[in-house]
Amino acid sequence: MPVLHNRISNEELKARMLAETEPRTTVSFYKYFSLDDPRAFRDSLYLSFGALNVFGRVYIAGEGINAQISVPQSRFDVFRQTLFSSHPALDQVRLNIALEDDGKSFWVLRMKVRERIVADGIDDPSFDPSHVGQYLNASQVNDMAQDPDALFVDMRNHYEYEVGHFENAIEIPSDTFRDQLPMAVDMLKDERDKKIVMYCTGGIRCEKASAWMRHNGFNNVYHVEGGIIEYARRAKQQGLPLKFVGKNFVFDERMGERITDDVIAHCHQCGTACDSHTNCRNEGCHLLFIQCPACAEKYQGCCSPTCRQELALPVEEQRLRRRGRENGMKIFNKSKGLLRATLQIPSPDDKTNDE
Repeated sequence: MPVLHNRISNEELKARMLAETEPRTTVSFYKYFSLDDPRAFRDSLYLSFGALNVFGRVYIAGEGINAQISVPQSRFDVFRQTLFSSHPALDQVRLNIALEDDGKSFWVLRMKVRERIVADGIDDPSFDPSHVGQYLNASQVNDMAQDPDALFVDMRNHYEYEVGHFENAIEIPSDTFRDQLPMAVDMLKDERDKKIVMYCTGGIRCEKASAWMRHNGFNNVYHVEGGIIEYARRAKQQGLPLKFVGKNFVFDERMGERITDDVIAHCHQCGTACDSHTNCRNEGCHLLFIQCPACAEKYQGCCSPTCRQELALPVEEQRLRRRGRENGMKIFNKSKGLLRATLQIPSPDDKTNDE
């Protein structure tokens, strides 16, 4: 029976990827459609993608598929035909090609079956996710940006909005999409007669959000087709002015694609203009934050003096200190109030296993 999951260490896989000489293309796609047997579909697609040396992250559920992957350029046409023929609903599915791509975005293929392809927290049997708002292409997005009756609503997390967003877009200040949905309804409850333009990175969140807004009585709902990635690509191809300013955060090793030269964020440590995200080098923290090159050198890639000091300890002492710490410390955190790390140090008697 074929192996349907990875058995090689991340360190070795990453080294293999970095040693590759063939260029890769980073691409994302999603599709809402009904799958009767998500597990069987997952296993079949895993074998097909594995044979093509595809890397990346793929989520499959009864409601569809969501993927961010990299494909060897010589196999891209075969990959596309393989994907299109894997299910009737995926024939000619839109593929969002990365804007800035060094081919080093992923180093392993992880394909998981989940309850939802994007966690939304919706528990309403009357909700129809296919009842979405109207798509807007790049030209239509720019027209909406000039319309005083249109409101652009960012359906990404706060750290994504921080480094780049559409001009005058409304931020829904939350760490999770599931929290944003009810917040958006509440924040816009007095704007039901406005044109609501929702957007996200590649389209998957704003498409479902547009259906949720319509479900809650908003009638003039739109969403950017293909998200920021497709908008920027089409706008540049067509010579249109870019209404998205700054950098587009992406969930892979690149952590961002530059859309315009504007730097609208600041280093979380010294305040200088900067929009480069990084994770704290202290594995006991691993906090996501923005750090300029000067602070990266000063703090050795850490988010605080506390973490810098812990990183300098012997490896065994670092592991001892990590015992019993909550995994929640490693998730993306709000930038406000970050960098005041107080890392709990377990006693030597703590028998909890390392993370």
